[in-house]
Amino acid sequence: MDPQSIASYWDAEAETFDDEADHGLRDLRVHAAWAGRLRSWMPGPPTDVLDLGCGTGSLTLLLAEQGHRPVGVDLSPRMAETARDKLAAAGFTAPVLTGDASDPPAAAGTSFDVVLARHLLWTLPAPERALRTWMSLLRPHGRLILIEGNWQASGDGPPYVPGAGSLPWLGGVSAEPLVEVLRPYAASVRVEPLTDPVLWGKPIHDERYAVIAHR
Repeated sequence: MDPQSIASYWDAEAETFDDEADHGLRDLRVHAAWAGRLRSWMPGPPTDVLDLGCGTGSLTLLLAEQGHRPVGVDLSPRMAETARDKLAAAGFTAPVLTGDASDPPAAAGTSFDVVLARHLLWTLPAPERALRTWMSLLRPHGRLILIEGNWQASGDGPPYVPGAGSLPWLGGVSAEPLVEVLRPYAASVRVEPLTDPVLWGKPIHDERYAVIAHR
């Protein structure tokens, strides 16, 4: 798959991306629900966090608000620009870099307490390799936090760029196979279902969950 085509796809999505309740977190109840979940998964602040595929920076901003030191990475220049603007408007100067989240740019850093990714794995041509890379960026006792799901059963998977049909986890991935990939690299792995409709701003009928893997 052509990285430029992927970046262009998400550039086109950037303007309206935050219209989804769980993307923009504009609804106070949705915002509070994600803030609470994030706080429960994170170590006590301040920690160094790599937010991969950060999109418009909503979770990056939550991390900064909670006293952490986030660094965002997104392949889309417009998404990254929107994230920087969002952080700046709230009074934060966390860096947001344009780059490949599956193999983060060295400028982002090489050692973190936490690596976070939300709904990113389905977009990657080599998700298992990316997971190994992300685990390698963790400091001893660090944690990988993945917010994921399997939306194939809903039959309304998002459109994507030419060649997307070859993506291994197009439409999402269930928790069990994801955990199996992580086990060789993690001291412990746990799964937390994310079934509360407040998190999504609507009822859901597919599999959504978080995986927390400790190094």
